[in-house]
Amino acid sequence: MEAEVLRPKERISGSPATAWKASAEVELGRLYRDHRLSLVRLAVLLLGDQEAAEDVVQDVFARLYGGRAPEEISLAYVRTCVLNGSRSLLRRRKMVSRSMERDGGARAESAEVSTLLGEERREMLTALGRLPRRQRETLVLRYYLDLSDAEISQVMRIREGTVRSTVARALARLQKELEGNA
Repeated sequence: MEAEVLRPKERISGSPATAWKASAEVELGRLYRDHRLSLVRLAVLLLGDQEAAEDVVQDVFARLYGGRAPEEISLAYVRTCVLNGSRSLLRRRKMVSRSMERDGGARAESAEVSTLLGEERREMLTALGRLPRRQRETLVLRYYLDLSDAEISQVMRIREGTVRSTVARALARLQKELEGNA
C-alpha cells in the first residue's frame, strides 16, 4: 500500500490559507504602489542616503511578503518597520564609523548630503542630523509626513504626550543649532 503524500494547506487550491495569502499580497501591493515613495523619503530623511533608503524600504516589503495576516498590514505598521530598518542601518553605520576611527580612517559624507542644493537646506539637514534619534524621528514624522500626534505615537510606539514633549524639545534644540550657525 502506497503512503498518501500530504500537502500543506496553503498549497491546496481554494483553501482558506490561499485566500488569506492572496488578500495579504493584494494589500501589500496596494501599500507599495500608494506609499513607497513617501516611505523612501522618510528613510532618506533619517539616513541621509537615497540608495540606503530604497534598500530599507525594499527589505521591509520583502520581509512582509507572505508573512502577515491582511488585517495586520497597515500603513502605520509599514512605517514602523521602515523606522526600525533605518535605526538598524544607523546602528551598523555607527559601529563601522567607530571601527574606522580606531583604525585612523576618515568619515566620508554621503553622496546624498553632498549633492543637496541650497546652503539653508544643507544646514537644516546637518542640524537635524545632530539631534538625538527620537527627536529627529518625531520631527520627520510630524513635518515631513504631516502625521498627527496619534499617528506618530502609533508608529514610534510611544505615548502622545511623549510625542508632543519630544517635538517641543527637538524644535527648541534645532532652533539653537541653527541660530548658532548664523
